[in-house]
Amino acid sequence: MQGKYAKRSRNGSVCDGVQVLICILALGVSVQAVLARSACHGRDKPMRTLFLGDVMGRAGRRAITEHLPKLRDDLRADFVVVNGENASNGMGLNGEHANDIFKAGADCITLGDHAFDQRDMMQHIEKDQRILRPLNFAKTAPGRGHKLFKARGGQKVLVLQVLGQVFMKRAFDDPFSAVDAVLRAHPLGGLAQMILVDVHCEATSEKMGMGHYCDGRATIVVGTHTHVPTADAQILPGGTAFQSDAGMCGDYNSVIGMEKEEPMRRFVTGMSKSRFTPANGEATLSGLFVVSDDRTGKATSVQMIRHGGRLEQSGQ
Repeated sequence: MQGKYAKRSRNGSVCDGVQVLICILALGVSVQAVLARSACHGRDKPMRTLFLGDVMGRAGRRAITEHLPKLRDDLRADFVVVNGENASNGMGLNGEHANDIFKAGADCITLGDHAFDQRDMMQHIEKDQRILRPLNFAKTAPGRGHKLFKARGGQKVLVLQVLGQVFMKRAFDDPFSAVDAVLRAHPLGGLAQMILVDVHCEATSEKMGMGHYCDGRATIVVGTHTHVPTADAQILPGGTAFQSDAGMCGDYNSVIGMEKEEPMRRFVTGMSKSRFTPANGEATLSGLFVVSDDRTGKATSVQMIRHGGRLEQSGQ
């Protein structure tokens, strides 16, 4: 085609001048899009996430209230998740205690198999969507099992929680397919700059299986429920930070957070005399601190947190 805007190349092909102009404009738009994306994600500091394990009774709540504000500041955490399922008398979480944990600096509270042991949580979880119950709980249960949040630095954060099946009191829906559906809908580094999966179950093997299942698709996979911190904090090959169990925020001069006498009586005699009572000594805050690249969502460093109380200190 010959004309005012036509230009013949060396190999004899003709390129319409209007097409050239369109190509240039399109290239300009593409460059602008790349620059805008870079400006959105190109912060000087990476994403910093703090996760704290099961808050156990009054001792755990006291430790959260007294120490979380300073700990968050010291770590410069962009986002804080706390598992609060044992915070109210060792069984479940009520609305008042949930508010106390949020006031101390938590951005999200996850629950567990004791999610609704405190009856007022049935209504409170509908009012406060920062509280998450397990994803694979009964389909008629109130609340939700995952949510997108916005961190202090503006990053989009996805938090989800799931219950395991092995050795639990009852069989819940398949946790792997439940997690898979949510992760497929929220690609890491795309819709969410950080994804945290709280795996609430008994068996270490099931928690480790979930870690490998989510490797490369989540930023953090961390276990809860067994109340004792494991020494396996690591970054898996696909870039996911993992720990089998974060431990509890509670008094470790106890039997997994309960006063020693009644559990020991039951172990020795096989008979019960009274109810379990949460131990009320000085608590240790136990958890995991992860730094990640908010462009890829992959973890770059992981550190166990043990602050205060009887346990050897870590992450100070």
